[in-house]
Amino acid sequence: MQGQGQGQGQGQGQDQGQGQRRGQYRGAGRQRAAFTGPMDHSYRQQQGGQNGARPQGGGRMGGRRGMQAPPKFYQHAEIEPLPANENASTKIYAFIDDLFFHAKITEVARKLNIKVDFVKTGEELFEKLEQNGDGKPSLIIFDLNNANAKPLQTIPKLKKQLKKETAILGFVSHVQGDLKLKALEAGCDTVLPRSAFSSNLPQLLRRHAAGEIEQDEEQFKMPN
Repeated sequence: MQGQGQGQGQGQGQDQGQGQRRGQYRGAGRQRAAFTGPMDHSYRQQQGGQNGARPQGGGRMGGRRGMQAPPKFYQHAEIEPLPANENASTKIYAFIDDLFFHAKITEVARKLNIKVDFVKTGEELFEKLEQNGDGKPSLIIFDLNNANAKPLQTIPKLKKQLKKETAILGFVSHVQGDLKLKALEAGCDTVLPRSAFSSNLPQLLRRHAAGEIEQDEEQFKMPN
């Protein structure tokens, strides 16, 4: 009986010991889980973002200090305006119905003291030339996508009447290669992409208004 009691006592002691150890393990596991928190990623921020990459748009380098405002079309301080002259004749005419380019040409011409007259048809242009009596214009600008002006029909008539004394310049989208070729065949002296025309507009207007057209073709001629 004593042996059985001792055996039972030892068995119970072992079970209690194992239960206590399991409780300790479980308690330790719960304790570890309770204190688990998010990892500290501050070192990534110090390196400039994940995997060492610089943050996009964040911090001083990627914020406002590293950004530049896009240039506006009227910011052309390097172009010297012509002397103001209210009696100056109009040497530049434009077949433009696009509101953006109409406003842009008007603004640039105003800042450079240059007169630009907008017309809709070839007949209107010839009427104004006859009324002004100032001779042939220096430059005629065509938006080749201006269907109302019928550029491919109007350009040959103007070229025939005005000869080489007047430069005819057209602009198109950079993907309109066929229209560019047709305009050149019709008599257009120069055809520029819209972006090139926009960026070179102050120089173009000033050169023709000042009679410096001999440099225009080489300065702004674009590859075919």
